[in-house]
Amino acid sequence: MTAVLYRCGAPTDRLCACGRVARELRRAGIPFETVRVPLRRARRDEVERVSGQRVVPVLVLDGEPICDSRRIVEHLRWRFP
Repeated sequence: MTAVLYRCGAPTDRLCACGRVARELRRAGIPFETVRVPLRRARRDEVERVSGQRVVPVLVLDGEPICDSRRIVEHLRWRFP
């Protein structure tokens, strides 16, 4: 399984929705790569390329992008209870 989390540049996992997803990935024991994206949405070309939008967090799990922290957490809890 490959997992890549596109996230903001917040310094901790307690300040934003991106951190919530990172904590959930760790809880599920899923190893993941982190890609920090620029603060300005206009510079998030890579995020748009993989997901079709420029908002983070985006989790690419086995090649399939999942957007929105709530949807990501729901998916992880469903797939990895």
